[in-house]
Amino acid sequence: MNQSSEPTPVNTGRSTADRLRMAIGFEVIGLLLLIPIGSLILNKSATELGWLAVLMSLLATWWNYQFNQLFDRYYLAPRSRTCKTQPERIWHAVGFESGLLIAILPLTAWYLQMSMFDALLLDLGFMLFYLVYGYFYHWLYDVVFPPAVLCSSQR
Repeated sequence: MNQSSEPTPVNTGRSTADRLRMAIGFEVIGLLLLIPIGSLILNKSATELGWLAVLMSLLATWWNYQFNQLFDRYYLAPRSRTCKTQPERIWHAVGFESGLLIAILPLTAWYLQMSMFDALLLDLGFMLFYLVYGYFYHWLYDVVFPPAVLCSSQR
């Protein structure tokens, strides 16, 4: 029995390279979708909004990697599982987006010179977009690039 406070590692079937591909792909596709939509909504140039979006994307990429590692280690590993149920996928998406929102809210308000409340409303709109996008992206990623350790429903 493991006496340390760290849970026993479980092979999630995802290498560091795979996780980086997942995170970078998520952000690149998200930027390609979000910059044109955000430019229209905010009446800002794609270049002006693009700088903010790229900075937020870098923060999100770092957070995506960290959050997925934490989720696997402290949620899936103690349960000796590698696969998420549908409710866990929703919890995963909400947890990721909530953590990111806390980090990007002040940045959005400062860069776009708006109140924290207006930035919150804008970021909540982006969060809603990314919640839906993230759910489907990660589901499709698991289909296209299945983990090396398959879920029992995939065997």
